[in-house]
Amino acid sequence: SSCISILNSSFCFDYRFLNANSLFDTILNTSFLGVSGPIQFSVNATDRMNGSYYLIQNVQPSLNDIAYAPVLKWSDSSNWTQYALSNVIVWPGNSSVPPTSHAVLSSINLRIGVIESSPFTMISYIVDEKGQTTTKLIGYIPELIDLLQTRMGFIPEVILASSDQTYDGLIDSVANGLYDLVIGDVTVTAKRRKIVSFSNSIFDNSLCIVMRDTLPEDVNLISYLKPFSLKLWIVVLISVIYASVLVYLLERQDNESLQDRSIISSLAMSIWYSIGNVMGYGADMQPSTAAGRFLTVGLYVLSLVLVATYTANLMSNITISKSANIISGIDDIKKGKLPFSHIGIRIGTAGEDYYLQEISRQSRNFYPLKSQQEQYDSLLSGVIDATLMDVGAAEYITDNVYCNLTLVGAGFDNSVFGIVFRKNWLYEQDLDVNILSLRESGSLDRLKVKWFQTNKCPASYSILSDISVGIGTIGGLFVTFAAISILSLLLFAWTRRLLIKDILFKLIRRKVSSIEQNPSDTTHSTKTRKVSRLSQRSSFNVVHF
Repeated sequence: SSCISILNSSFCFDYRFLNANSLFDTILNTSFLGVSGPIQFSVNATDRMNGSYYLIQNVQPSLNDIAYAPVLKWSDSSNWTQYALSNVIVWPGNSSVPPTSHAVLSSINLRIGVIESSPFTMISYIVDEKGQTTTKLIGYIPELIDLLQTRMGFIPEVILASSDQTYDGLIDSVANGLYDLVIGDVTVTAKRRKIVSFSNSIFDNSLCIVMRDTLPEDVNLISYLKPFSLKLWIVVLISVIYASVLVYLLERQDNESLQDRSIISSLAMSIWYSIGNVMGYGADMQPSTAAGRFLTVGLYVLSLVLVATYTANLMSNITISKSANIISGIDDIKKGKLPFSHIGIRIGTAGEDYYLQEISRQSRNFYPLKSQQEQYDSLLSGVIDATLMDVGAAEYITDNVYCNLTLVGAGFDNSVFGIVFRKNWLYEQDLDVNILSLRESGSLDRLKVKWFQTNKCPASYSILSDISVGIGTIGGLFVTFAAISILSLLLFAWTRRLLIKDILFKLIRRKVSSIEQNPSDTTHSTKTRKVSRLSQRSSFNVVHF
């Protein structure tokens, strides 16, 4: 081209273009697509004018390697546009037709989080022939995972959540990538849908009220004895008799109420005195000795604790026997017929969300609970009077484990349980299709029948047991009374020390005098035998004579 004609010279600095202006004009008017993007030059710039250029390439398998086919291009002037020189895209399966199906979970590793909740997920301990103990997860959820794995072909890594994990915490764990899935009795709520996504329903749910069961009132003529156990009543009786004997011994000589009476009458009066003081009523007889008064202090201590304990337990038993369900459903709770502080709510559950929204208007005036087991323990011990639970778990527990708990009223706040996964998860459609297939085939219904329609509790079960105090509870009280009685005896011995010394001195002197009389008795018997023999001899001589 004439634009690049050069004037030759022997000196290098004399080399020059013959038509330099034409060359520069040609360069300025030239634009083309280079390897790194579109190329164009300017008079006042030393670099290309438009250098930002990107491609989106499709990864395609080939016979020997992986090929990349440009699909879209981007530059400063045109943004994303279709790549004009694009090749034919080869879709998975070496097909040129875009697929119309969805991604599948076959051979995909999944971290599946589960939470212990009867009967959805329970821990079973198995002891083998060698005596080694292994754990196995059983229940509705483990069997559901097995059914899904058989159909879909994924590789599960089941992770049991810690015992202090909440359901809201499981939701956050999925959102943060700790689990790929969470499968359990997780309720689908609007608040949770803002964070994660849910599958189709795996269990139809509602909330219900669980309370202690009540018994029909039966006639019991000895119910007044139930505050104390049989062994404790025996110990109380022995203590009264023991105290009566001590009162008789300590007060017999000095108390006018016991004088001029027979032994039986005095003992009866002492028993009356002991019983009156133990029952807290007192008696018309007053102690006249220091030891008797000190023993009376012990009876007062015994009375103080026994009467208070008996009264408290008797009132508890009467309350239990009269404690019919004071509510009939969720409407009564909303009306405040049950103190809100006596309603137990498990933290981080759908039940808590319902309580805050529908009952307390965001006031956390309930009794907080951290675990499912704490719900049952708090109900049985009387810490709370009612709690909100999912109906599936509540029916299983009341029919098979805790027969002394019952459901009150109809279910409310109908909802569903769903499998939790991240938003925009690639395999969402594959999971939903297989869950619907399990429901249509009746597999989910068979799981419900297996794990929820069982009943191990008898038709009529003695639910609430009367409260009885045993010896171990107040054993120290009787030890204290025994110590006081011993001190009373010692005090009695001290006040009568002169008399005791006189009695002991007389006993010793009598024993000494008896020892001194023994030698004289021996000498006298010897002399008698000698005189007898002489008399016999004299008599013989006289007769012989």
